[in-house]
Amino acid sequence: MFPVPLKVSDSSFFPVGFQTCPERSPRDKKAAVLTYIARSESLGAVRPASRLEVRPRPEMLSTGISEVDAITGGIPRGSLTEICGPASCGKTSVLVATIAAATRREETCVLMDASDSLDPASGESAGIDFSKLLWIRCGQRELSHKARAGTPVSPNSSFMEARASSPALKLEQVLKTTDLILHSGGFGLVALDLAGIPEKFVRRIPLASWFRFQRAVEYTKTGLLVVSEFPCAQTCAALVMKLGNKPLAVSRQPSGKPSHAQILEGMQVEVEVVRSRLERKPAQSATAVFKTQAVRVG
Repeated sequence: MFPVPLKVSDSSFFPVGFQTCPERSPRDKKAAVLTYIARSESLGAVRPASRLEVRPRPEMLSTGISEVDAITGGIPRGSLTEICGPASCGKTSVLVATIAAATRREETCVLMDASDSLDPASGESAGIDFSKLLWIRCGQRELSHKARAGTPVSPNSSFMEARASSPALKLEQVLKTTDLILHSGGFGLVALDLAGIPEKFVRRIPLASWFRFQRAVEYTKTGLLVVSEFPCAQTCAALVMKLGNKPLAVSRQPSGKPSHAQILEGMQVEVEVVRSRLERKPAQSATAVFKTQAVRVG
């Protein structure tokens, strides 16, 4: 059975009152067809993209910093959020404040510490409840094939030290453990701290891994937060914030010390929203400035 070709000359194909005589120009025919479509009842509920309503915002997790929450609303649940910026720009301050705010709400959190750089004293001073935090320290020593085979290997082996400091090994542990954590579920916040890992290694993380992580938290109550020195999650991130420290730093002169001695008490941090897909509206650049407190001095 062969399909029957449609005859353009058939009058039933065109709207009522539309003449297919050759005197009508192609422009008139097009205008008549568009007019008929516009008056069609079956298309009356169709809206153009410019008139679509703003999509509902997802449930948000507070960062614990009012200035950041004012421009972003917090960390969205069921999405991937990225915080990037150069060294000493305040990324760790935002990360620690976000974890502290989540643990105060009695939520269980996970921190994937790729460089094993979290200071417990600083975290405790910031208000982190470590009984609600699963702290995974990556980059631990890995036994060589000789040790796995039963051959004794010295703990001070240069091979083991090299493996412990390998950024590739750290990222491998981060990706594997994050995949297990996200698919297990039950966590309010899962944070990946990739600061300190060289860019050439982080750039090698496949985009498929970020898509897998994003799909794992979608439609869940888990907020996925990635902290790095540069954007790496690409289009998988629903919210991207870029941090930078302002020239002004707050310090004081300690009593009984030389006049040139200064103690850093805090610094001004500038936050910029680079990308946000939380609402269906044109992207807008928003910035906020807050002061981060030094938790350890002296």
